[in-house]
Amino acid sequence: MLSRRGLLAGSALALLAGCSTAPSGPPPGPPAVPAPSHPTAPLDPVTVQRMHSVARGTDVDLVLITPEGVPSSGLPVCLALHGRGARARTFLDLGVPSALTAAVRAGVPPFAIAALDGDHYWVDVGSGDNPQRMLTEEVPGWLMGRDLSPASAVFGISMGGFGALRFARAHSDLKAVATASAALFVSWPDARSRKVFSGEDNWRAEEPLLHTGELPANRLGVWCGESDPFLGADRKLVKAVNPAVSSFSPGKHEDEYWRGILPDVLKFVGQRLS
Repeated sequence: MLSRRGLLAGSALALLAGCSTAPSGPPPGPPAVPAPSHPTAPLDPVTVQRMHSVARGTDVDLVLITPEGVPSSGLPVCLALHGRGARARTFLDLGVPSALTAAVRAGVPPFAIAALDGDHYWVDVGSGDNPQRMLTEEVPGWLMGRDLSPASAVFGISMGGFGALRFARAHSDLKAVATASAALFVSWPDARSRKVFSGEDNWRAEEPLLHTGELPANRLGVWCGESDPFLGADRKLVKAVNPAVSSFSPGKHEDEYWRGILPDVLKFVGQRLS
């Protein structure tokens, strides 16, 4: 007959033996990765989200603008590149949401506009900040994640015009390229005065006026005010490329001029995206 002490000792040994027994199967692995959710289309005509760009090494605003009353899912997209000292939200200040809605209600085929934050003429100047790489490698995924089509057009104002033309050189499949008051430079001293490019070779590799043969003449629209400091450079662009649309009208390098030509720019883009 076992004593009470013997029973307790036996129980303890059994417990230890159970704890030291190796499991019969393989150890449990990491939890399964959930299947990706279906892309979510923007619910409002204007959405602003903060995104991290590895290509730029910083966070940027992604501003999505769609026509009011039109389902956004699957809409074609036009990138919008701002000028120097501005930002993606500047397109909201310019009245792009209401202008886009008005254009669609007037018969322009609907499309979405995606504005991003950029810098130094939207090109790589050797600082580790590469806006063109962001536009090419990161933005398509951001758009697909919102159930929008990849960008098939680009519109740039001032510095953004330089960036739009640079983007067009690398993307021959774009259906529309539009610039307003494009900040272009006819010489290295002119470009050097901006204190942006790392050197003359960097400028020469990026300057649209030195690569006009790579621009899509039949899909290009150029607008510039007749009192704009870049008028001469933009006229040189038009002479070299002979774009589908070129418009020089009264106006300065300012918001008032850009608001005035916005309906024409949106019509130009929308008709080519349809």
